[in-house]
Amino acid sequence: MKILYVEDNEDNIYMLERRLKRAGFDVLIARDGAQGVTMAAAELPELILMDMGLPVLDGQEATKQIKAAPETKHIPVIALTANAMTGDREKALAAGCDDFDTKPVDLPRLLGKIQALAPGGPVS
Repeated sequence: MKILYVEDNEDNIYMLERRLKRAGFDVLIARDGAQGVTMAAAELPELILMDMGLPVLDGQEATKQIKAAPETKHIPVIALTANAMTGDREKALAAGCDDFDTKPVDLPRLLGKIQALAPGGPVS
């Protein structure tokens, strides 16, 4: 399964990319929201992990653009944020995200969310 991880923090990229690859995923990295929108259209990943606090184009706007495009609107998006404040989940879902998770990432919890949203249902 190909996952696009849109994240600007190098430490977060290093940690989660390695863990996802060990779990068997093909991981692509975009370092800002605009690059995430471009890569989503070019690569058509099966799922997107979207940081909400991104440079150039924030995660909410990037998700809105991805969900507005016919070729990418079907791709599930999981919002990731370190700033989990009241209302953040609702804002992410309103932008078009299919689920929401907090950082630091709890890998078993995130893998459960990825599996639940995997095309064709849960992966084994």
